[in-house]
This record gives sequence, C-alpha cells and structure tokens, in this order.
Amino acid sequence: MFGLDTTLTVLLILCILLACFFEFINGFHDTANAVATVIYTNSMKPTVAVIYSGLLNFSGVMLGGIAVAMGIVNLLPMDTLVDSNPYHGIAMVLALLLSSIIWNFGTWYFGIPSSSSHTLIGSILGIGIAFYFLPGEVGASAVNWDKAKDTGAALLLSPLLGFSAAIIIMFVFKRLVTNEVIYKEPIPGKKPPIWIRMLLWLTCGMVSFFHGQNDGQKGVGLIMLILIAVLPAQFSVDSSINLQSTTGNINKIEALMIKADTSVLAAKEKKLHADLLLHAGHFKTITEGKFSTEEISLKDRFSLRKDVIKITKGADKMISGGNLALSLNEISELKKEIKATKKLVEFAPTWVIILISVCLGLGTMVGWKRIVKTVGEKIGKQHMSYAQGASAEIVASIGIGLASWKGLPVSTTHMLSSGIAGSMVAKKGLKNLQKGTVKTIALTWVLTLPVTIILSASLFLLFRAIL
Repeated sequence: MFGLDTTLTVLLILCILLACFFEFINGFHDTANAVATVIYTNSMKPTVAVIYSGLLNFSGVMLGGIAVAMGIVNLLPMDTLVDSNPYHGIAMVLALLLSSIIWNFGTWYFGIPSSSSHTLIGSILGIGIAFYFLPGEVGASAVNWDKAKDTGAALLLSPLLGFSAAIIIMFVFKRLVTNEVIYKEPIPGKKPPIWIRMLLWLTCGMVSFFHGQNDGQKGVGLIMLILIAVLPAQFSVDSSINLQSTTGNINKIEALMIKADTSVLAAKEKKLHADLLLHAGHFKTITEGKFSTEEISLKDRFSLRKDVIKITKGADKMISGGNLALSLNEISELKKEIKATKKLVEFAPTWVIILISVCLGLGTMVGWKRIVKTVGEKIGKQHMSYAQGASAEIVASIGIGLASWKGLPVSTTHMLSSGIAGSMVAKKGLKNLQKGTVKTIALTWVLTLPVTIILSASLFLLFRAIL
C-alpha cells in the first residue's frame, strides 16, 4: 500500500479507523444537543429525530466545503514537523487521536456536554508543545500560534455569545408571541401545537446541518493530517490542479512583492519577503514545463507544499502587518492570487469527505440519551420549555453557521448548552440555573484543553520513544 511495509500499513489503517471512531463519537456526543429539543418536547419521536439529524449531518459534511478542515490541518505546520521517518508521523497522529477519543468518550459516559472541538484542538496543541522536548530546532515553530489564537478566541467566545444571544431571543419571543403554551414545560406524551413542532423541526435541522458543516470538517482535517504525516508525497498536493495555473498565481504574487518598497518593512517582514521570493523561485524551477503533479517525483512533491505554504503564509503576514507599500487594488489582487495558490495544498479527496460523512451520520443515530437528559432537565431548575429549546437552537445554528463561513472550528456543545442556560436565566434570572450541572459543564470546559494537551503530549513522547 503506497510502498509502505506491512507494519506501517497496519498502523496507517489503524489511525484512519481511529479518526472514523472519533467522528462517530462526535456524532452521538455532539448531535445529541441538536435532537435534545425535538425529543424532549415530544415534537419528534427519538428514532425519527436521530435519523433526521443524521441525514442532515451527512449533508452538512458533503456540502460544507473544507475551510474548517484546513483550519485544523494548519494548526500544526506539517511542512516543518513531517520528516523522512513515517513512524514519527504515526506517533503524532496516534497520540492525537487516542487523547481525543479518551476525553470525548469519558465525558459522554458521564452524560457531561463537552466540546469535541476543544478536545481536538487541545490534542493538536499538545503534539506541537511536545516538540519542545525533542532534540532539534523545531521547538517554537511546532505550532501555528497565529491560527491557534484565532481558534482559541472562537472557542472561548462561543459559550458567552450563546448565553447572551439566547437571552435576547427569549426577550424577542416574549414581545412577539403572547401564546403562553410555548413558555410552559412539555407535558409527557403530549405533542405541542403544529406550529411549535415545525419551528423546532427547523431549528433542529439547522443545528444538525451546520454541525456537520463544522464538526464534520474536523474529521476531514484529521484524516488529512494522518495522510500528510504518513504519506506526505502522495497527499501533500492536489493532483487535479494544473501546476502551470498555480505557477501563474505565484508569478503575480512575486511581481507584486518585487514592486513593493522593502525599505519600509520591519526586520521580520524583510525576512518573510526574502523567504517568499526564494520559495517562489524554487517552485517555478521544479514545475518548469510540467502540468501535473504526476510529472513531479515523489520526493519533490512535499517540497512543493512547503513552497506554497511559505509563499502564502508569508504574503498573508505581510498584508496583515500593514507595511506593504502597495495600492488597495494591488492588495486586493494579491489576496486573490494567494487564495488561488492555496488550492494546490488545501484539499481533501472525495473519499475522505464521504467516509467522514457516513461516520458522523451513523454516530448521530446512537448514544444520544445521556446528553439529552442533561440538556433538557439538568441545566435549569425548571424543565426546558418549547421557547427555550427553540431559542437555544436558533442561537447555535447561527453561531455554528457563521463560524463555518469564517473557517473556524467552534463548539456545538457549548453554543447550545450555554444557549439553554441563557434561556433559563431570561425567565427567572440566575437563580433558575442548577448550579451543580452548570459548574460541571464549566469545569469540563476549563479542564478540556489542559487535560488533552498533557495527555496527547505524553502519548506522543511515549510513541516516539517506542516506534
């Protein structure tokens, strides 16, 4: 298989299966939040709800693009971390996967709404930090800290925004809808009015679709991390892209960079500028007269990926620095060429997307009961009403949809559970929250990153020692 020996082939298959299992757990762990409202309010039978949610999760992954997936891949600078020893790549992805699965499965078992996003990000950061303890000069460059800051901000803000927005939506509901039925607790076994059911069906569907679009892409990103780490030559660049088209994009980036006045650049920016031009020249040398990556030797394909990443990342940093002496039109043109150039390395094979879609969809259809009970009955002192469920899901769907559009991983769990908490507060203030449950969710939220960082770093260093 791809020229790997038997041991490496087995380990590669194991890693892919573990990534599928992580996404399967993600399905029944996180999607339980999406179906909690329709099941708890008797708006949909459990079997119908989880199948409905599972299909929409599947659709979300298939139609959601790969922006979030690439955000996951870009947290670890693979061009720096991947070396000639494929067992080092195996050690990296095994540690990442096992630490994510252990924490995710454990929190689900105890019925605690926990974020798969937090879990995955913590595990990835743990791998990067572990490089500080290995010989060599990778150290500080083992984590893309700029991307980590953006991701961390999205994860930090999501529960705060969910909590606040749910309070506002509940206020709007009370002003616009005077029917007291939607503010009362569901009567066991009794269906709510049809218009309430339709609203809850819609919000459940939206959360499920956007969950697939965001969380499903994390699984796609995981598989790509595995493939790039273990088979960098085969999966480092998209074989469907015309190399001469990318060369044309790089030529335009190079021309604009040469045109810019370098005397006004800071020392770090001057180094970025020089590195960018160096990698642009290297890319053009390797691809001269070649139209497909199939014409490039296996050993040179990964170097093409390095060139593209150095060129695009360097240009992005120089634009954000604000010292690039180009007109607004030229900056706009530069951004367009950067985006086009990235297509060579920001991709996922169709089989990867389908595989993750199936795993997430199937996972959605099992294991939902533990989380549903927590969301419906244990966050507030009163059981969740129809309006509260709808408010939380409207907030979650909008928040997750916007995050997916921006290419940022965000926590479905925290958006929804904080939305439920906000809707409870909107009714009777903070006294309407069950402090024990809220503390448990908050503590899990705080502990997820440090625990997964330590766990993945420890497993990585252990696997590096024995593989």
